[in-house]
Amino acid sequence: MRTQNPKVLITDETLRDGLQIEREGVTVDEKLELLNMLVEAGIRRLMVGAFVNPKWSPQMGDTLRLVERLQPVPGVEFFALALNERGREDRRRHAPPLSLEPLPATHLHLCEVFLQRNTNQTFEGQERTWRTPVDKAREAGVRQAAIGLSAGWGSNWSGKFSQSARLDALQRQYDAWSEAGIEVKRVDLADPMAWNTPPEVASDLEAIKQRFPGIDIFHLHLHNARGMAMLSMYEALKLLEASDTLIADTALGGIGGCPYCGNGQATGMIPTEDFVQLLQVLGIDSGVDLDRLVEASVRLSEILGRPLHSQVANNGPLPSADRLYDRDVPVVYTFAEAQHFRLGPSVYEGNARPWIKSPAPAGK
Repeated sequence: MRTQNPKVLITDETLRDGLQIEREGVTVDEKLELLNMLVEAGIRRLMVGAFVNPKWSPQMGDTLRLVERLQPVPGVEFFALALNERGREDRRRHAPPLSLEPLPATHLHLCEVFLQRNTNQTFEGQERTWRTPVDKAREAGVRQAAIGLSAGWGSNWSGKFSQSARLDALQRQYDAWSEAGIEVKRVDLADPMAWNTPPEVASDLEAIKQRFPGIDIFHLHLHNARGMAMLSMYEALKLLEASDTLIADTALGGIGGCPYCGNGQATGMIPTEDFVQLLQVLGIDSGVDLDRLVEASVRLSEILGRPLHSQVANNGPLPSADRLYDRDVPVVYTFAEAQHFRLGPSVYEGNARPWIKSPAPAGK
C-alpha cells in the first residue's frame, strides 16, 4: 500500500471557467465576496477572470475592474487568463496583485473544429504561431518551460483521439523546447469537452513519465460532462509519486464549461469541496477548511439562483465523531431538508418519526 502521495495544488476556477458559462448578472462585488470566502477557507490558488472579448464571454467583461480592486494576500496566488497580447499586457500591468505563471508554455489543439470555435484559428494558423513562446523564452534566457494539449482525449465534433496522437503532439513541443536549450518541467492537459476517462488518464500519465522523465508537474483541467472527472483525477493521485506535483483545477459547486463545446452549464468541473473531501479521505492535507468551503458553495448557489452539482455541499462533509447526526433526526426527503447538517433541525420541523423511539438509558 502506498504511503506517499504527490504534492497537490488546487487551482479554483470558480470565477473564470465557472462563471464564463453563466449569463451576465454576477457583479464584481459578488465575485469579490466569493473570492474572499474561498481565500478564508484556505484556497491558495485562484483564477479570478479572463482578459478576453466581452462580446463572446460577457461574464469576463469586468475582469479588469475586479483586478483593480484586488488586494494582495500573503501566500495566495491570483491568476487571470489572457489569450492575446492586449490581455497579456493588462495582466502584466496588474502583477501584483496578479501572479504570472512561472513557466512559459506551448499548447496544441488536436481538434480543428474546436480550435476555430474557441480561438477563431485554423490548424495552419496554429502551426505558424505555436512556437512563438519558445522563441521569446530563448531570447529572455528562460531555463524551464511547459507543454500542453487542449481536447487531447476527444472532441464532440472530431471523435476520440489516440494516445499516440497525444504523445506525438507533446513530443513536437518537447523537442522545440529542447532544441532551444530549455528544460520541460510541466505538462498541461485540458479537456474542455469532457472526453477524459480514468484508464486513459492513468495510461497517459504513465506514458508521459516514461517518455519525458524530466516532467514532474502535471496540470489537469478536467471537465465532467460524462461524470468521469473525479474518477480520472483519483487515478492521477494514485499514479503520481511523492516527487511529483499535481495541479488540479476545480470549481465551487462543480460549475463550469466552455460555451463553444456544445454542453453549456451541464458540462461542469470537479467541485472544489468534493475534491477537498477526497483529499481528506486519502490523508492528503489540503490546508482547506471544508465547512467554510461549503458555505462559499451555498453562497454561489444563491447568487446564481440555481442548484449546483456538489455532493458535499448538498449532504455535508463526512461527519466527525463529535458531529454525528442526532439519532432523533426525522425522515428527510428534500435537498433543503438535507441541509440540517449546517442549518439545524428547523429545516425538517414537523417531519415524521415512524420508528419506535429508543428507550432512555437505565436510571433516567
